[in-house]
Order: sequence, then structure tokens, then C-alpha cells
Amino acid sequence: MTSPVAVSVVGPDDRTPDRKKLWMAALKPPMYSVAIMPIWWGTALAYGQQHALNWGVFLVFMGSAILILAWENITNDVFDSETGIDINKAHSLVNLTQRKQLVFWLGNGCLALGILGIGAIAYGQQDPTVLGLVLGCCVLGYVYQGPPFRWGYQGLGEILCFFAFGPLAVGAAYHSQTHGWSWESQTASIVLGLTTSLILLCSHFHQVEDDVAAGKRSPIVRLGTQRGAQVVVASCLVIYGLILALALGGYTPLATLLSLAGVPAAWKLCRQLLRHHGEPAVIKDCKFIAVGLHFWSGLGFGLGFFLTY
Repeated sequence: MTSPVAVSVVGPDDRTPDRKKLWMAALKPPMYSVAIMPIWWGTALAYGQQHALNWGVFLVFMGSAILILAWENITNDVFDSETGIDINKAHSLVNLTQRKQLVFWLGNGCLALGILGIGAIAYGQQDPTVLGLVLGCCVLGYVYQGPPFRWGYQGLGEILCFFAFGPLAVGAAYHSQTHGWSWESQTASIVLGLTTSLILLCSHFHQVEDDVAAGKRSPIVRLGTQRGAQVVVASCLVIYGLILALALGGYTPLATLLSLAGVPAAWKLCRQLLRHHGEPAVIKDCKFIAVGLHFWSGLGFGLGFFLTY
């Protein structure tokens, strides 16, 4: 775990190296691939199946998705500050700024801009379906941490994450290009939903003590770190088994096997967790290894469609 917030760390001097590192950790730039990949997948599937590609819609959707994820990340820091679970998290935006209301409204501003972009797409297409699907994602994002729900504290975060960043988000991106629906795209979205949920699962390993103290029953709290590591290994096998089945079964182009570019990250993740699952200082960055798995497998999958058609 990170050390408790100290005055010298959260003081007014923004030029100190430690504070810069804390800001980078708080903003979590690598995590925004989580917002980008559903739009990439949905667009790639639309291009492959119906040769539909509107670059303007793609770019607006991408920007809106990033803003909406920023809202979720920012407000999660606010909601976590209310439960005390982030007391030892020096890179919480609330702990860094000591201005919870400002952080809260900054997050809401990101949400408003993101929804405005999606609304513009829906208005231009005279079809509210995309907006409805994205609003569904936002609802799942809120009940994950927001009061009075806080379903993430009940261990349901990975399930919410699967649907929000898998079938719903990929379906919305696909519909924004084709104005239609596809069972093939929904089947493929299962893979992306699983890789996204894996990131969240890996984020729990190093903070078990704080989760228990705050009453958060994350899957790792419930399972223990050893069995949790075994679940990660099984999840990786399922993810790449599905990728192989889709490509070799003819449901996706063979070129989508470029998704196997994520295997080295999966190997590193599994090995590190199996060996060091009970050592928070060693495995605290495992979620970023999972982000690498998510990014490279997602990038390869989309490229498989664009290179084939």
C-alpha cells in the first residue's frame, strides 16, 4: 500500500518529484485504454461486417468515452473518501487537493461534456439508441461506487464492469456506425468485458487490509489472495481460449489472432500473482500489467478486422 498522506506530500509545492508522481498516479493515464477499446472494437466489428466507418462519429465517441471514464474515476475518489477506504491512498485526488467538492464537480463536468458528445451523435443520426446504451453504462458506473448503492463494496464491481465496458459499450459503438445490432459483435464483446473486469480484479490484491477495514467485500477479500490469483490464471485461459475459438471457428477473421500480442502481459501477470499474491508492495502494479494485456489484445483484435477487409 501507499503510505499515509503526509503534509510534505500534499502541501502546496507542486514542483516536487514526489507530488508529480502522485498526480500521475491519481490521473492514471494508462487506464484510459479502458474507455478507448470498446469504441475501437465496436467500430472494427462494424467495418468488418458492414464496411461502415464514419471517422467523425468514431472520434467524437472516443473523446466522449474518455470524458465519461474521467467522470467515473474522479467521482470514485470522492465517494471513496466518504467511506474512509482511501485514508492510506496518497494519490487520491481528494487527498491531493483537499477540495472534495471541487473534485466532485470537475468529475460531473466531464460527464456532462461526454454525454453532450454522445447526444450530438444521437441527434445527428436521429436515433436515441446510442445515447440510451451509453446512459446505461453510466448508471452501472454510478451504482458501482455511488451512494446509496456502492455495489462495488459488495463484490459486484467486476460484473458491472463486464457489462458496461463489454456488451453495452461495444454495442453502442457498433450501433453508432451501422445503426443496427449484431450477435457476432455481442459475442466478441464478451472477451473485452472479461479483460476489462480483470483489470478491476487485479486492483484489489494490494489493498485487502484497507478494503476489510472499510467493509468492502471485494472478490479478493472474499476469496483470499491465493485463490484470487488462481482466478486470474483461469480468466486469462478463458480469454485467450475465446479468442482462439472465435478466430479458428470462423466467427472473426484469422487476423484477429493478433490479439495474442497480449499473451506476454498475461504470462507476466499470472506468474507475478501466483508467486507474490500476498505481498502488496510487490504486486501493487499488477493492475497496470492487466491494462497492458487489455490494450494489446484489444488493439490486435481491431487490427485484425481492418487488415482483413
